[in-house]
Amino acid sequence: MGAKTSAPSAESVLDQLGPLVREKVIVEDKTFVISRPEKSDGLLDHPAVHQAFDEDEYMPYWADLWPAARMLAKAILREPWAGQETLEFGCGLGLPGVVALCVGLRVTFSDYDPCALRFAADNAQINGFTDFKTLLLDWRNPPADLKVPVLLGSDLIYEVRNVEPMVQFIKQVLAPGGLCLITDQDRVPAQALRDTLATQRLHFTTQIVRAGEPGGRRLKGTLYRIRVR
Repeated sequence: MGAKTSAPSAESVLDQLGPLVREKVIVEDKTFVISRPEKSDGLLDHPAVHQAFDEDEYMPYWADLWPAARMLAKAILREPWAGQETLEFGCGLGLPGVVALCVGLRVTFSDYDPCALRFAADNAQINGFTDFKTLLLDWRNPPADLKVPVLLGSDLIYEVRNVEPMVQFIKQVLAPGGLCLITDQDRVPAQALRDTLATQRLHFTTQIVRAGEPGGRRLKGTLYRIRVR
């Protein structure tokens, strides 16, 4: 499966998540519903999360609906897709993958956190989709035979240490002629990402993108369009 993770099992976390909320997410002229924990920071006190952090510096980032996921969702709606096989990696709650299903892409949700996969699958079903796959996947250890024409990822580089393995993953998994779309909220490691993409001879362009939450701030980020030369 390509999984090499210290993330806690879904069973060890789900029964202690607390209340869930279903949030309406408007992307362009479409409305989606995303289920998520009401208070994601409560997971930080979970014993299984503490143990996973000690083993692999694990953090339950999956439990929030990040602005970059909204940015990527908007970008997906604007692309001229043709039903390609698609992998959302580090999917978290799965909003971009759900939007990809909406435009006819054949989606596999992947994450190294089993609980994230459970939420992504539930969110796909809440929005009326049943034809999708899930894959427990640590991008530091992808299956040798994994190749897809479309890769999607959002808000994945919280730390510089994530940049190199993520770029290597893209280089290995993205099929020739394929397209990888990544959005980032212009976090500190963004320059390291650009430098590493250039060093690894991956062709990329950048575009300023924005997204906001209802009644909240409107935030700026960057959309990366990445191809294997």
